[in-house]
This record gives sequence, C-alpha cells and structure tokens, in this order.
Amino acid sequence: MDTVLFLSPVEPDGSLAKPGREALAAARALAQSLSAPLAVGLFGAAPGPAAQAVAGSGAARHLSVFGADFAAARYASDAAAAAALAKAAGATLVVAPHTSRVARVAAGVAHRLGGRVDTHLVAVSAADGKPAAARWFYRQRMEAVLARAQRPWVLLLDPGCVAPFEPQGSAPAFEAVVVTLGEAEKGTTVRGVRAPRSDAQTIRPDAKLLFVAGAGWTKKQADGAAHTADAERLILAFLGTSQASLGSSKSLVDQSVDGAKVLSFMSHLNQVGQTGATPRHPKGLATCCHGEEPHVVGWRFIAERRAVNLDANCGWARGKADVVYVADAFAVMEKVNALLAAKKG
Repeated sequence: MDTVLFLSPVEPDGSLAKPGREALAAARALAQSLSAPLAVGLFGAAPGPAAQAVAGSGAARHLSVFGADFAAARYASDAAAAAALAKAAGATLVVAPHTSRVARVAAGVAHRLGGRVDTHLVAVSAADGKPAAARWFYRQRMEAVLARAQRPWVLLLDPGCVAPFEPQGSAPAFEAVVVTLGEAEKGTTVRGVRAPRSDAQTIRPDAKLLFVAGAGWTKKQADGAAHTADAERLILAFLGTSQASLGSSKSLVDQSVDGAKVLSFMSHLNQVGQTGATPRHPKGLATCCHGEEPHVVGWRFIAERRAVNLDANCGWARGKADVVYVADAFAVMEKVNALLAAKKG
C-alpha cells in the first residue's frame, strides 16, 4: 500500500507559499483516490504560519525538520532534510511543489531514497488504484500520462495547475525529525541574500495579467524614427501601476544579439512561446506582436487574450485573440497609463 507525503520548504517568514499549498491539495486528493495515508513534511527555519496552512488536510502524521541550518536554500541541508522526512514517513509517493529550491535537490533526494523523480507535472491522479502523473511534452503540444513501478516516486507539481489548499481548524502538532549535518554538509555558509527590489521584478507568476511586448516597440514608428526610450517609459509605467507580469516575443529578446536597440529591462527570461515559457494568468495583453504560432504556444493557458496591433490582418486577428484593438500601441498605452494613474491617485 502506498503512503503519500506532501513535502515542502517553508518561506523565510515561516509561511507556506502558494505553490506549496497547491501541491498539498494535489497530494491530499491523490491520497484520497488511493485510500492511502497522507503525511505532511515541512523543513526550514521555523514552522510559523505554515503549521496553520496545513490544518484540516487530514494527514495522519505531521513531520518537520526545523532549525537555523535549514533556513536558507542550500543543497546539502535541503537534501538531507527532505530525505529524512521521506524516510520517517515511510513514503512511497512524495508530492512537492516545483519551485527552484525543491527542483534543485529533487533528483538527489530520489537517489538517496533509491527511487525515481518526475518534474514539471501538471496533475497527479489515480487510475485503477495506481498513481499516475501528467505532464506536457514538445513545448506543451502533447500531454502524456506517466506511471512508474519504482518506489519511492518523487513528483514535482508545476505552480498554477491546482487550486491551493484552504486550511480549516487549528494548527496540528508536528513531530520533530532529527537531522544532524556533518562538517562537509555545513561547508557552504549562507551569508545573506541579494535580490532586486520587488518593484524591479518584471516576472510575476501570480499576477492577474500577462503583458507581452513584441519587436514592434523598437521598430521605426510613423515619423520614421524609433522611440525605444518612450517604449521603456510606457511599459515600465504600466507594469508599475498594474503589477502585471512582463513577457516578450523571441524576436524582441533576440535583438540584442543582432546589435539592435533593445529594452534594457528585457531578457530571455521574459520570453514566452514555443522556445520560452508557457505562463498561466487569467488575462493576457499582447502589444506590437504578430501572433505567429510559435508565440501563441506560450499563450495556450491564458484564459482571456487581447492584442493591440496596427495591422488588422496580423496573426492575433485570425482567431488567436478574443479581442484585437487595431491601434497604435504607443498611443493606447499612453492613454491606459493616464487612466491608471488617475484611478490610483
């Protein structure tokens, strides 16, 4: 009989992030489908609000590895904590969020447990009393359902695929799992974290709107000149007031290789499409994009799609967007920014 373990690190403030709550909901549903016991395993500096976040999950056991040695993301300590929690729970199925911290150690944890790992999953379920996992292949064009005989099986669930778990009742009591780190595992000392300001971050997975910029922003406009500085000002102003997430077409981020003028805040990390990311946002707005198939692939999980383009016959107008505004993106965004500023003020 399988035993399902929900495994996740806690945030620096002791909370459980949204991807973790989504993975918990998936683990809970999987355990119920298999009629298998569920265990919760958390590691980090201290439980804090995370203990309340798992209340009412129906888990038979609540395990934890907490301490100063496990506060920061570090391969040696994270792998040791995760493996210890899986062994203490006797887990055959380990469901965890596919975050950078977990993904860094997942393969090593599976190796220590003598099991297997699958990443970037979009769903976990039970078919004929056996666990199964779904994921996309070939740039999200084909969905496959996977099954493995090897145990333990570590399953990393992509954020945004499952509704997050909503806690009920009081926080449960956690059993402490003792993990002693050797000198070699303590060899790396985390002295601090350097990160950009939150308002400088342009990739926001939890944003309600995805704003995608195309190469048209840096091309010559009606007056025969390029207005890259104006494009930067308009886009940054919109991102600042709307808190939207920024995406880019491949042609725009590739301009830096060609030596053309580029948007200073844009990088390949913002790329959306066949060779980029496939984000999940409730709404999307494409500007100065042509809507070719490779770019549209990245929009398949956007619920409501709109576009602004001067060309009424662009790719977006041919059935790829719900609404197309045939207008100058510079003029449109100037007006939108003015309306947002007035509403905010």
